[in-house]
Amino acid sequence: MKDILEKASRIRLLILDVDGVLTDGSLFVGDDGQEYKAFNSRDGHGIKMLQKHGVIVAIITGRTSKVVEHRMANLGVGHVYQGKLEKLPAYEELATKLGIPAEETAYVGDDVVDLPVMRKIGLAIAVQDAHPLVKAHSHWQTPSRGGRGAARDVCEMLMEAQGVLENELDSYL
Repeated sequence: MKDILEKASRIRLLILDVDGVLTDGSLFVGDDGQEYKAFNSRDGHGIKMLQKHGVIVAIITGRTSKVVEHRMANLGVGHVYQGKLEKLPAYEELATKLGIPAEETAYVGDDVVDLPVMRKIGLAIAVQDAHPLVKAHSHWQTPSRGGRGAARDVCEMLMEAQGVLENELDSYL
């Protein structure tokens, strides 16, 4: 774990997948074709706390959904890449735009489509219920499942590694 915390202490950019990471992977589609997703509010608060401490949060997802747009706007996440079936070009564009090197980037994924990015960055994280191949290529696995607190696990681990978690949590007491 010491090695993971060392890697985490350098992270300036956190990239999250959506389906299977910020949600449990379930897709609810109405008769009208409207798509619905359930997000965990604690994950959202973790993202807000992490951003408050200077870590940029971004989304790269294969699907396109208005609900993702709305949720990310609500959380203040300004870098949202949707409809990216191949995620590596989106990551490379984002890294170039922000000028953040791979070793200062973390990525959280759950399925094999996430592997090309996970294999390029400094801290690859798999959610607890990720595909076995994703787990095999990750540096760390969250204690929680996707959509059930995994993003909060990541945010708090990064804040702990960067020495700001205790003060952040104390601010609520």
